Parts: sequence; C-alpha cells; structure tokens
Amino acid sequence: MWQLLTKLFLLILAAYMAGILAQLFRQSAIVGYLLAGSFVGGLLFDYATVASVAELGVALLLFSIGLEFSFQQLKALGRSLLTGGVLQVILTLVAFAALLHLFMPLAQAVVIGAAFAVSSTAIVLRVLLDSTQMDSNRGRMALGILLVQDLAVVPLVLLVSLMGEAGSMTTALVRVARTMAAAGGLVLVFYLMFYRVIPWVLRREGLFANRELTILLAILSAMGAVGGAHAVGLSPALGAFLAGMLLAESPFATQIRSDIDAIRTLFVVLFFTSIGMLLDLGWLVRHLHLVLPAVLLVFLIKAVLIVGILKILRIDIQVALGTGITLGQVGEFAFVLVAAGRDGGLVGADLFAGVVAVTMLSMFLAPYMVTTADPVARKLASGLFRRPVARPAAGDSEACGKALIVGFGPAGRTVADKLKTMGMHPEVIELNPAALNHASEQGVRLHLGDGTKPDVLDHAGIHAAAVVVVTVPDSRTAADMIRTIRSTLPEVNIIARGRYHRHIPLLEAAGASLVVDEEKIVGERLADTTAMHLSETNLYDMACRMIGKAPQVPPPPAQTDEIQAEHTETVSPA
Repeated sequence: MWQLLTKLFLLILAAYMAGILAQLFRQSAIVGYLLAGSFVGGLLFDYATVASVAELGVALLLFSIGLEFSFQQLKALGRSLLTGGVLQVILTLVAFAALLHLFMPLAQAVVIGAAFAVSSTAIVLRVLLDSTQMDSNRGRMALGILLVQDLAVVPLVLLVSLMGEAGSMTTALVRVARTMAAAGGLVLVFYLMFYRVIPWVLRREGLFANRELTILLAILSAMGAVGGAHAVGLSPALGAFLAGMLLAESPFATQIRSDIDAIRTLFVVLFFTSIGMLLDLGWLVRHLHLVLPAVLLVFLIKAVLIVGILKILRIDIQVALGTGITLGQVGEFAFVLVAAGRDGGLVGADLFAGVVAVTMLSMFLAPYMVTTADPVARKLASGLFRRPVARPAAGDSEACGKALIVGFGPAGRTVADKLKTMGMHPEVIELNPAALNHASEQGVRLHLGDGTKPDVLDHAGIHAAAVVVVTVPDSRTAADMIRTIRSTLPEVNIIARGRYHRHIPLLEAAGASLVVDEEKIVGERLADTTAMHLSETNLYDMACRMIGKAPQVPPPPAQTDEIQAEHTETVSPA
C-alpha cells in the first residue's frame, strides 16, 4: 500500500515539475504532463495500473465541461453540428483507408483510418476551457464535432472487432442493435436522474448548503454516468458529458463544477501522464524520419476535410479554418481503436507502435494547434481567401449593462429591482436554494454557488460586469468575497454592504470601491423619522411642557406628501 502511494506521489511530483517547466517556457502544462508520463511514468507503473484511474479523470473533465453547456446552446448549432460531425468521421476514415491501402491490406487500412478519424476531446476542451474560448463560435463547433466523434467510437470499435473475427452479417447487426437499444435506455435513465431526481434532491432544505454532501453527490453522479456508459458499450467520457449537460439545466451547476474542480484536476493530470506512458521513446527515435511526415500528413488531411465540410454547410470561413486547425490532431480514442485491431489480429506490433507514436506526437502538438487556431485562421481568411476579418459587433457585449449581485436577501433583492428600473441586467450569486423563487419572481438570473470561489465568479460572468454589489451581512465573508473578486478582476467597481460601522475598514482594506455604512444610514433614517413623528403628533411640544420649558427649536418644516410617505416607512436593516 505505502509503496503504491510512494509511486503515485513520485508520478504526481514529476507531472508537477514538468508542468512548471512547461509554463516557464510559455508552453501548455499538458505538454509537461505528457512528457512526465513518457520519461518517468513507465519506470513507476505499467499502463494498465493507471489507465482506469486516468479514465475517471477524463470523465470528470467532461462532466465539468458538460455543466457549462445546455441542450439549448448545442441546439443552436442546428443540423450543421450533426451533419458536419458525421461527414468528418466518414470522409476521414475513407480518405486514410484509401491512401493506406496502397501500402497495406484493406482491413489494416480501415483500422488506421478509424483511429485517425477521431480528435482529442480531453486536450481540445481543456485548452479551450483554460483560454475561455469554449463559448466562441469555433469552440462550440469543435465541441459539436468532438461529441459526434465520441458517439462514433462505439460503432467504429464494433466495426474493427467484426473485421477481426469470423461472423455473419446478421450477428453483427444484432450486436449493433443491442448496443443502440441499451444506449437509448441509458439516455432515458440519465434524463430522469440528472434532470429530475438530483435537482429535486439538491433543493431539499439544508442539503445544498452542506458542501461535503454536494461534493459526494457530484462525484457519485460522474462515476455513475461513467459506469452506466461503460456497461452499455458507450464512451465513458461521453456518458459523463451527457450527465453534466443535463445537470447544467439546473441552477446548481455553477457550484457543483466548483466543488469537484480540485479532485478533477488530480485525475486529469493522471490521465495525461498515463497517455504519455504509452509512447515507446526508443521506437520513436529510430523511426522519427517516418513519424514526423506522417503527423504532418494526418494534420493536413484532417484539417482540409473539416474546413471543406464546414464550408459546404455554409459555415463562416474563419470559423471553419479555426475548427479545422483545432481538430487536426489525433485523439486518445485512437489507442482504443488500434488496440481493438491488434487484439483481432489485424494490426502487428510495429504498426501499433507507429500509430501510437503518430498519435502521441500529434497530442503533444495539440495545445499549440488549439491556441494558435484563431490567429492563423484570421490571417488565412483575410489573406488567401480575401475576406475581411470578422470582428465582434458593438452590441455583442453586455459589459456596460451587466451588474453582478452577491447575496440575494432583502438587500440584494432591493438592489436588483433598482438596477432593473435603470435598464441594467442584474445577475445574482447566492448559496441558498430558497432564493430561486425570489429570483424567478423578479426575472433575475441566479447562479447557485459560493461567491468566494473564482470558478463560480467566472461562470456567473464577472468579466462582463460593470459593477459588483456584495450584500451579504457577515463582514468577514464579504471581505473574503471582495478579495476574490478584486484578484479576479482588478479594475471592477465593488460596492459592499457594511453591517456594522466597526467593520468598514475591513471591507475597504479588502478592496471595496465603496462601502455603505448600514449603521450610519439607519441612524440617519431613524433620526429623520423620529423628528417627523414628533412633529406630526405634537409630542415634541408636549415633552417640552412636561418639564416646564418652551420648545428650543421650531418644529421641522412641513413635508410634501411624497417625502412624508418616504419618511414614515418602517426602517429596518436589509
């Protein structure tokens, strides 16, 4: 047991050090994790030991990414999503199979073509997420095609397996039909569990506020989705994504994603190091003169096919180019497909090592492809295609009209109402599910989550906010929120509620632009209300006569009906 923990510690330490080196050289940390697996992982573990844990890492990554999306967002892509993804898989497989058939038997060529048809879901989505490009046109298009690729893995594995064994067409069709029926049943179960049951459970009194129970429920949800997908022969990562996307329809998605972030990071790092362990460095060095041209050829063929398909579907040329560059690499499911071919006797040891080397090298390059896709696409669109570079329209951003309110008690609800009358678009972060009804009544979008978590602030769109209003009554919690907000967005205006006068310096030191001193304002309002009441009821004159003195000051001047009504309201802390 302790030996296993020691090895795991050394592997994570190697990944950490390699990630630091990659960052120092301004490279993606993913490259560091892959290198750590290539150089150190094989000395500590065999691939099978880490593979199952690593698969859970991908599932958690896809689960958390699914929490960022809803079916409405994907539906907006329309038929181009499904059509483009299906055409990309089929045409890529056919193109590579036809080319490779010149040098090898058709069955082998089909296996390699199927492996090269898929791109790296884990790397592409991770880099898009880190660079906040997930919700761009390119990001959504890439996500759609990646999801279709993941769906296609199941029939592709069946195809490869059937080519490697003797069997009738009837048997093959029965297997496919059985898998599809099981997949349909799983989707129905997922819908009931993640769209109906789990949100209902989280709404129970006090449960959502208990962070430990929520974290456990989130991890159980992801693991259950993985297990269910694996049981019916679907991609576990796809099952986790579907579960996350169903939960994304609920208001709990923001906090759940934040809660599982740390454990997800650990498992994702293990995934990338395990992928690095697959690379035979000796074989790669001996055959580098063949592997490098193969990687370039694979990238060009895939990118050109994707751009061509998207242009046929009338997708903007800049988006098509960016998507083609983003998805030009080969993904982790290539290992599954080529391993199925090897197990069926279709792929020999050298060919298997070659496909792994090409896939690994393209995965090393994948972060650079994703990060450079947009600038390269802009240059190509404005250069080769003689097209003006697309720029965001002035009305595309709501930065000037969005306000973020943290805390949705009586004070927060009053602020939201006032901002709406001013034409602004308030959004709210609140940890208490009971606030959902108030938000729905006021027509305000509410993010259930902890305002001290940077992930929650990002998901709520703090970068588009013109002002952030912190209304939570506890001053220490408010100060923590202000510090997090200030570190996330240094220039934003932060207005905070100070419950007690003695806490004002604490909130100002935390970074609040303006603090509303609740005791001072309530004191002034109480004084005005008291003076008005004394004047209206002649209590002032009576009090003076009781002690035998004449009034020292004239009574307050008469107030207009509007001001009088304002001053006679009951005043209480928000």
